[in-house]
Amino acid sequence: QVQLVESGGGLLQPGGPLRLSCRASGSAFSLYAVGWYRQAPRKARELVATLTNSGNTNYADSVKDRFTISRDNAKNTVYLQMNSLKPEDTAVYYCNQGGSAIGYWGKGTQVTVSS
Repeated sequence: QVQLVESGGGLLQPGGPLRLSCRASGSAFSLYAVGWYRQAPRKARELVATLTNSGNTNYADSVKDRFTISRDNAKNTVYLQMNSLKPEDTAVYYCNQGGSAIGYWGKGTQVTVSS
């Protein structure tokens, strides 16, 4: 059973940066695609960014040029660097390993962007 633990969320003002981390248990982390998703109040969970095991990335249009997903396979960790944060980025951010349909999920970390 893979466990994913997110960290790095918080409350910050618009325009600021924040980096989320997600550490995974298990020995096969490098074989899987990883991703970040988010869910705002009263909205469905949505894709933020994904990163395959070969390095291909995909971003939601709303975060392109502001967010960057990366991974450190030696540390079993995936990161989400978020810049120029906006109030509409406020959500619970979830880490995923293995795809949204059948993969594993973390419990989420809250990001609140507010002045």
